[in-house]
Amino acid sequence: MSWRTAMNFIRQYRWILISFATICAITAGIELAMGRLPFGPDGRIGLWEGDIWSSEQSQRIADPYTFSHMIHGMLFYGFLWLVARNLPLRYRFIAAVLLEAAWEVLENSPIIINRYREVTISLGYVGDSVLNSVSDICFASLGFLFAWRARLWVTISVIIAMEVGTALWVRDNLILNIIMLVHPIEAIKQWQSAGRPLP
Repeated sequence: MSWRTAMNFIRQYRWILISFATICAITAGIELAMGRLPFGPDGRIGLWEGDIWSSEQSQRIADPYTFSHMIHGMLFYGFLWLVARNLPLRYRFIAAVLLEAAWEVLENSPIIINRYREVTISLGYVGDSVLNSVSDICFASLGFLFAWRARLWVTISVIIAMEVGTALWVRDNLILNIIMLVHPIEAIKQWQSAGRPLP
């Protein structure tokens, strides 16, 4: 991409880019005020943490739960298309970003952190780093844009593949996460816990 092409892109989409950056900055500010750490307990900026049992889970840019956040964006696209399809895409995109940002703030509140600890396999969950939260917003935004450009059957296939893949990989996914938060099932918790590596 040439410099001129990049500048034209920025000029064309500056309202969306400014809105997106502002939402991310406000979310980061709220989480810092809540006591969230910028980069996790060790203060390191990391690209990936694949071990869901690690204390570094939800502290890096991406992790196995990144797929769930991409699915958030795809589902937000579908939901907003159903309820507000007459709104220009840019407004629906910003609405989806706001929804994801609101979830990130709620997810890192004491009530949800404690809920995760009480009823899910995330016994040592301490909440996300600010870096991870902002990254989750970015990945949800990518999911929204993917759903906008892809055919419906492709989006559904990708969601199914992500859900099945993460269930087989780490014994968790978006559906299981919701079930365990809303109405915990002991059999699911035992199956998930069986995947925990021996010390």
